[in-house]
Amino acid sequence: MSHRKLTIAGLFVAVLFGALDAAPAQSQNIVSPAAGSTNLAGIETEATNWLQDLIRINTINPPGNELAAAKYIASVLDKEGIHSDILESAPGRGILVARLSASAMPDPSKALLLMGHLDVVGVDKSKWTVDPFGGIINGAYLYGRGAIDDKGMTAANLAVLVELKRTNAHLNRDVIFLAEGDEESGGAQGMKFAVENHWDKIAAGYAINEEGSVTVKDGKVQFVAVQASEKVVANLDVIATGTSGHASIPLKDNAITHLSAAIAKISSYEAPVQFDSVTRAYFETIAPIEDDETSKWMRALDTADRGDHAARIISDENPVWNAMMRDTISPTMLDAGTRNNVIPAQAKAVLNIRLLPGNQLELLIQKLTGIVNDPAIRFVVEPDSSEPAPSSSVTSGLYQSISRVAAAEFPGAPITPYLSTGATDASFLRLRSVQAYGLLPFPLTEDDRNRIRGNDERIPLDSFHKGIDFLYNVVFDFAVEK
Repeated sequence: MSHRKLTIAGLFVAVLFGALDAAPAQSQNIVSPAAGSTNLAGIETEATNWLQDLIRINTINPPGNELAAAKYIASVLDKEGIHSDILESAPGRGILVARLSASAMPDPSKALLLMGHLDVVGVDKSKWTVDPFGGIINGAYLYGRGAIDDKGMTAANLAVLVELKRTNAHLNRDVIFLAEGDEESGGAQGMKFAVENHWDKIAAGYAINEEGSVTVKDGKVQFVAVQASEKVVANLDVIATGTSGHASIPLKDNAITHLSAAIAKISSYEAPVQFDSVTRAYFETIAPIEDDETSKWMRALDTADRGDHAARIISDENPVWNAMMRDTISPTMLDAGTRNNVIPAQAKAVLNIRLLPGNQLELLIQKLTGIVNDPAIRFVVEPDSSEPAPSSSVTSGLYQSISRVAAAEFPGAPITPYLSTGATDASFLRLRSVQAYGLLPFPLTEDDRNRIRGNDERIPLDSFHKGIDFLYNVVFDFAVEK
């Protein structure tokens, strides 16, 4: 791990957040974010109905079926006099793009892209207490697959776009709305398709996407995390070969035995801790709001004498923190054998790998090869690996707007950049030099977040409405003339 002194990490945070407090000259006259708020109660109610309707459109990926949801959004936009384009990437699949233009000669380098995806992961209906595609409001919650990931974000983006249009907001840059798909399966029919085939329609200098968090504990927002970077995804096949034969005659050269031993060795390996500017700022920022013991070890993470011990304690306390600090490897799939009485000649496992930005998969494979140390084992990289993308700037105008508005919306809650352990479609944009940020604007508890992709996914209605207000004020601060 890095052995830079904590004072260097502290200096980074002081400079970073000092820069945010000292707004550039053109920002000094910006009206308080609250001045951007209209009476959003009406649009929040409509957005709740839109989210219910979107949940009722089954877009489990595969197969996706995003075009049905895109057509629904187009019908909403048509009623508001907002033109949209539906671009089909495959039968039944595609994206929707709409734009509010600031001028007749738009500048793509200034444009702001609001994006969300329409596809969702699958469900086991037997484990739900409500219909996962019913869009049911029960008490203070709206239930349904995609309520948060990511139809909630898409509906919030839609509400912002419609409100800007209704209020005739005087934009200083184009605001582009993108509802895309296939995010849950790599993006070939969604964001990758949009970037490679329709970049002219979505080209932007800035973007707001899902991820990040407004974290609630004990009824209070603890901190606001803005995704500025993400880990790189790779899937690695571990293939074992051996001698096949009748199961009644055990063989030492059994492919499954080779594979089992290899997976056990790989599972015992823990990659070294590494910090970059984003993770360093994250831990420095949240340390003061943790309990005394956790805070002590967080402050010691980046020190030479106690850093390794601190990392072990923090990693044991929270698996997300552990994954933020190192490359991770998770066995996810097994494939071996054709009959219960036949020893197979081959057995395969899949490792899902998440690399810290800048780390090389080839070097990790070399390390694993040495750990396994078995000529019967080979590693094959699957073709769906993501490309490493640069981090987004934490001094850009959009990041400053997010920080400024978050400070007004959630007084006393620190704002920090965040490296997400999961992959998002923002990486396609960062590879095109877009300053893209994950801003899931809804204040959520740990229980709310744990339901994402799980059973009884739901969003608190108050949080959904507050998220729309937060998001609208960010866009107003950044994209509307004052």
